[in-house]
Amino acid sequence: MRIAKKTSTITAFNRLSLLLAGAGLAAMAWAAEPAPKDTTASNPLGGKAAAPAVAKGTPGQPRQITWEELVPKDWDPAKDFKGMDLSALDDGDPRANEMLMKMQEVSNNAPTNPAMNGAEIKIPGFIVPLEEAKGEVTEFLLVPYFGACIHTPPPPANQILHVIPQKGAKFRAMDTVWVTGKLQTQRNDSMMGVSGYHVSASSVTKYSGGAK
Repeated sequence: MRIAKKTSTITAFNRLSLLLAGAGLAAMAWAAEPAPKDTTASNPLGGKAAAPAVAKGTPGQPRQITWEELVPKDWDPAKDFKGMDLSALDDGDPRANEMLMKMQEVSNNAPTNPAMNGAEIKIPGFIVPLEEAKGEVTEFLLVPYFGACIHTPPPPANQILHVIPQKGAKFRAMDTVWVTGKLQTQRNDSMMGVSGYHVSASSVTKYSGGAK
């Protein structure tokens, strides 16, 4: 999704607040509107309890990861915006639109974690369909909280996975699933958002609160 330059200052910053707060970047969440209820980066599945992660090095099993592991520990998306006083900008101020576009650029170019490249992983999230055939989703984005890319702006690129399942998956938009497969640090720009990771999924299964 793209944020139009003519969007009002209040609406634009509320949308970016959802985008950044929902990805766990509270330092950049300036607007009053909260992240989607019950779904945050630390609680991406809306209160559903996830099973314990699979230990590293378990033979024959992918490693269950968290969304936080996809973000480089030294990445500070707020560094260029610290000290800003948004209250000094009137609605429609050209500087506000310029700032908004700069913030969107930071989000779209959010760096990936190189240590995750090539890892066999398992991760839960929400489906944003990109392509469908015969009632099955054949290409989709996986996002960490409900409504991302559809009802709210997309998360940063390092919080979006571009998924190609080996077999079409019978799911709908915002269904909660487990995705298992090989993770790659590969950028993809779709109409629904910019993803920093790609997954060739060996399986896409319904999320039921525990690993399967």
